[in-house]
Amino acid sequence: MGRRHKGRPVDGIFLLDKPQGVSSNYVLQGVKRIYGAAKAGHTGALDPLATGMLPITFGEATKFSQFLLDADKRYITTAKLGVRTDSSDADGEVIATAVIGEHVTKERIQALLDEHFSGEIEQVPSMFSALKHNGQPLYKLARQGVQVEVKPRTVIIREIHLLDFRGDEVDLDIRCSKGTYIRSIVEDLGLLLGCGAHVQALRRLDSGPYKADQMMTLEQLRSMAEMKRENEPLESIQNRLDALLLPAWSAINDVPVIQLDEEQCRLVRNGIVIVVDDEPQSLVRLVEKGSEKFIGIAEITQDKRLVSRRLLSTQS
Repeated sequence: MGRRHKGRPVDGIFLLDKPQGVSSNYVLQGVKRIYGAAKAGHTGALDPLATGMLPITFGEATKFSQFLLDADKRYITTAKLGVRTDSSDADGEVIATAVIGEHVTKERIQALLDEHFSGEIEQVPSMFSALKHNGQPLYKLARQGVQVEVKPRTVIIREIHLLDFRGDEVDLDIRCSKGTYIRSIVEDLGLLLGCGAHVQALRRLDSGPYKADQMMTLEQLRSMAEMKRENEPLESIQNRLDALLLPAWSAINDVPVIQLDEEQCRLVRNGIVIVVDDEPQSLVRLVEKGSEKFIGIAEITQDKRLVSRRLLSTQS
């Protein structure tokens, strides 16, 4: 028998504007409590220093978290020049300082960004990242003084823009592939400039299909939950909160859609492979014809067999 979760069944995605100074799991638990949800998760942790976009998935939407984890992200960061820290961000201990030479100009920074931080690049993740070594997060090992070899990884910088340069601070707007470490970009830029640098501020604006103007803060959510009208039943408050949630399929909004009739839906839900007229696709979004109800995702093979990959529960 599977584990029974306490709480009510909630399905959907809440776009949280994470505050600074707390962990992603801390705010996840806060949102989960407000909703009284049985099941919730987040899609890509932000460091305590970082703020911004943290999609929270509830119930059936957790089945599609991987698509958000794998999606491109957009960040705004402020790099502090002349100071290096052991974690490459403002939460770390200072390990080196240097004078910012006259050669550090807006033009020089832009040239380095164009030459070293555009397109496909290799970067070595920080020892203070959440990557795991033998089951242990690197940041835990780093705090214990344990150093391990961290292999370079290939990431893609889609766009990087120099927004402002203020002598010892640089503001960057970065759109990048999954797994990109902004602190590594800032650290490497500081080394190339010869003065060192660390992340002073970091804000995630976009994650996959979701944009900054869709976010809501934890305080705003709490206010809505506590705004009880006279004699308003709990169910009404819950409905008001649920109306803030995006549907599970919004995480894969750009995936091609195919419609299935009632009989095809029944077969697919029962794990039966069916043949369709649609062209082969590595991934399609399944909806029920007429109702437009989202069923799940599947693959269409070369011989036009529809093979389900993840399906919503029929109880959802």
